[in-house]
Amino acid sequence: MYELTVEREFSAAHNLRDYDGACARMHGHNYLVQITVGGPELNSQGLLVDFGDLKVIYDEVLGKLDHQCLNEVPPFDEINPTSENLARHIYEVIAEGLPEGVTMRAVKVFESSRACATYSEGD
Repeated sequence: MYELTVEREFSAAHNLRDYDGACARMHGHNYLVQITVGGPELNSQGLLVDFGDLKVIYDEVLGKLDHQCLNEVPPFDEINPTSENLARHIYEVIAEGLPEGVTMRAVKVFESSRACATYSEGD
């Protein structure tokens, strides 16, 4: 199994609904998002997927979140914009755009250098 990991950043504001604490108030993060994709075989060029192609898919997803109030962006207008929910959303949207034979392995969303949430469909 081959795996590729790519990191991107975006900035956004949010507040957590039905939360008792400071994060109930509007605040922002400079998020670091790490995605890992995998697959069993390389193409004729010896690539699982071109990093450039993967970055195009990635940037399209994060571009809709960058410099936004996440509480106003679907699906976070209905679900809490937690790091856990962000990781799952990014995972699902990127998975739809991957070429045949390439699958999502995991998405990590860091809201600080010391705190992250991971979503994967593994064990």
